[in-house]
Amino acid sequence: MSNASKRIPVTEERWKELNELKGAGETYDDLLGELIQEHQRRRLVERAKEVREADSEELTALDEL
Repeated sequence: MSNASKRIPVTEERWKELNELKGAGETYDDLLGELIQEHQRRRLVERAKEVREADSEELTALDEL
């Protein structure tokens, strides 16, 4: 991993919220990584739900065959 740093401007309010989420000894980079992973998991769950619902709408009940 590169040691290059980037600055991300945030409001004072957002910084306070992030600070409250950050655990002791945890970096903001760690926190952001966790938040991104959680967001990606949530999107995957939502997508899986959409696929299940679409599949169930297209299925024919066995007693109708």
